[in-house]
Amino acid sequence: MVEVSTEHVLVVPTELFHRLGHFQGFSADATRYLAELLKPVHTSYRPRGEMEEDPSFKQLIPYCVFRHVDAAGRETVFVYTRGKGQGEGRLRSKRSVGIGGHISSDDVHAGDNVYTEGMRRELAEEVFIDTPYTEQCVGLINDDETPVGRVHLGVVHLFDVEEPAVRPRESELIECGFQPVEELLADLSGFETWSQICLRALFGPGK
Repeated sequence: MVEVSTEHVLVVPTELFHRLGHFQGFSADATRYLAELLKPVHTSYRPRGEMEEDPSFKQLIPYCVFRHVDAAGRETVFVYTRGKGQGEGRLRSKRSVGIGGHISSDDVHAGDNVYTEGMRRELAEEVFIDTPYTEQCVGLINDDETPVGRVHLGVVHLFDVEEPAVRPRESELIECGFQPVEELLADLSGFETWSQICLRALFGPGK
């Protein structure tokens, strides 16, 4: 009999998140939250299947958004549709602006900063980035109004790319490309909830 390995993912206690300051939607105060959430005393690696159904823990998810600003100052963002075989089943066929995924116990062996190494691994698995870029962590997403959101906490990283040259590595990332932010904001209905929250927070009126 072949033993199937169980993926263990990085989680933090939901109670700690609430103690630091619960919010619904987007918070730009990522530095303060992560300084505490990522302390080894608070993190653990637990079976992913169990964590998907246990709201007493939050799975930390890097959520990487690619932005390009052209010579005229027009902002575009990399967008894709999740294929039917891609990742979280509850998000399939939804449009998204976020690339990323779970931090795995396997990432512990990759370097000193487990979170950063996990984010790099996820990016390398999902996309080709054929252009220089800068990156900054710009906020957190929490959505307790959906079953998926209740067990995840998104960490939003904004990648400013010199050229709109990001393309899928995974076949389940379909209908990919950079689109003007005003077009995306005009029709958010087909997007997963995190993308709706992120687009409004980063690119909505007044930003």
